[in-house]
Amino acid sequence: REIDILIVVNMFLTGFDATTLNTLWVDKNLRLHGLLQAFSRTNRILNSIKTFGNIVCFRNLEKATNESISLFGDKEASGIVLLKTYDEYYNGYENEEKEVKGYKILIEELQKKFPIGEQIIGGKMKKDFIKLYGGILKLRNILTTFDEFEGNEILTERDIQDYHSRYIDLYNEFRKGKDSEKENINDDLIFEMELIKQIEINIDYILELIRKYHKDHTKNKEILTDINKAIDSSVELRNKKDLIEQFIESLDISSAVD
Repeated sequence: REIDILIVVNMFLTGFDATTLNTLWVDKNLRLHGLLQAFSRTNRILNSIKTFGNIVCFRNLEKATNESISLFGDKEASGIVLLKTYDEYYNGYENEEKEVKGYKILIEELQKKFPIGEQIIGGKMKKDFIKLYGGILKLRNILTTFDEFEGNEILTERDIQDYHSRYIDLYNEFRKGKDSEKENINDDLIFEMELIKQIEINIDYILELIRKYHKDHTKNKEILTDINKAIDSSVELRNKKDLIEQFIESLDISSAVD
């Protein structure tokens, strides 16, 4: 069976390799190669969702970490090995005199260039949207590890569903029969489908919306719109859209929604 948590005292900490390991809680004065080996347990890339590991330290190991990186790697590598701050990811930062846009700026760019409700026309605009939204998905994936991000997402749940739906539409348009989780459509386009699936809408949520729609005697068309948006924003539920729509159409006052 899969293990959820391990309490490690010593040697086992440096003796295993598990790509699914996400977080290491440290309450020990680690140093040099022991520190790097221990921390490295979490940095195995699993997929586009798990692109880094989390280290939660109950002791101040910043100096020891920098010393270890300097000794066994590049002296300037600490900025690459360690995640940047929440503020840098959210508001942007400079990297080797190059400006790296933060989440907030990218969202503003998204809303300005690709407003919800307006069709994306032309190959260049479609590619621009794919690249921009893919970058936002990757940043969101990092920012969700910070407590400060909660309540500062800017986009509402409904907005995200709209943009997800567009992204999936373009994925289906560009892939031309191919099938891949992270698909390189051509030389300059990559679809981050695993990150899309990470924010999947489950069937229970859809059923709850259908219950509300049925309770209102199938008159509230806004709920019906919410149902369609939720389905279209999910890779999995899109395949079941016809069945869900048939079920909704079959509802009457005496129907039971379970």
